[in-house]
Amino acid sequence: MLLNFDDMSKKISDGKAYFLAGDEEVLKKLPKGNWVGGTIPYFMDTIGGITDRSLIQAIPAPADVEEFKIVFYDEKNLYKIPSEAYDNGFSFIIIPAMSNVHLEYAKNAPNYENIFFKTIIGWISGIHLSDLGKITPKVFNGLTGEATDAKAIVMHCKIKEGKIPEIGIINIFEQSDGDTIKFNQTSFSVSECEINGKKENFADYVIKNKVDIKVPLVANYSGSMINVSFQSVDEKNKVVNFYAPVFDGVEYKLGKPVKDYTKAFKNALDKKKLSPVFSCNCILNFLYGELEGKHTGDVIGPITFGEIAYQLLNQTLVYLEIK
Repeated sequence: MLLNFDDMSKKISDGKAYFLAGDEEVLKKLPKGNWVGGTIPYFMDTIGGITDRSLIQAIPAPADVEEFKIVFYDEKNLYKIPSEAYDNGFSFIIIPAMSNVHLEYAKNAPNYENIFFKTIIGWISGIHLSDLGKITPKVFNGLTGEATDAKAIVMHCKIKEGKIPEIGIINIFEQSDGDTIKFNQTSFSVSECEINGKKENFADYVIKNKVDIKVPLVANYSGSMINVSFQSVDEKNKVVNFYAPVFDGVEYKLGKPVKDYTKAFKNALDKKKLSPVFSCNCILNFLYGELEGKHTGDVIGPITFGEIAYQLLNQTLVYLEIK
């Protein structure tokens, strides 16, 4: 639900736990309480995509949550998240974009011990695009009122016995039938690569083949399609920059273009008949699909600078259900 400041303040006073998203100027004035939050002024609501600095998107913690604890993590102890999570529950995480903790989680989370045995879901906080280079994304600990652009905030939630948290991913992109692309490093920026086993500069390849960088690279992880989104191509220095890291040795292909983002998401959501307690979608889908004012289905949530379903994802919709 989207609320103004006064209505959200009243909600906090009821003592329930919330996951919040909103502009920094609004979040920092909220009263202390059982909430965690991240900065973003872009939302998907029942009426469609919305940009509004004055509103707060409030996602109540599921009714099945029996207990919770709120913890900050920096890049040195992020690896502890799985071990400090409840055995039966989920961990809701928000990480400020462009921070050291963002880079650490993106590159190394898949290697954290038991990362895929605990349910970890969340998003990367951001800012209004007109503020790029002026302010930094933040996360908030509602219990203490503390805000930071250098740590991740996690609400570890324990749920009732007999209930199971389940993460889902909706990716409207598929692999094309084109070249196989591999990199020899795990990085947000690359120059050299292998195209069908032959070494080549990746920037040269992108330029020569007139690659549409609005469409991500897609890797097949045991049947799950995982995207890596292009940020820019530096023609002068022959470097390609990404919004998430490519991984050493993983086989990627260019994605197939999507003509109608709205229709693609709505069709995927209608087929699944979801009842999510949380969901979020990527800012790149919001921009490239021109989702402002468009309705993509019944799921609502923040439009993010990255999605977290165990590891960092791009250009996807992720959701959590309690079954």
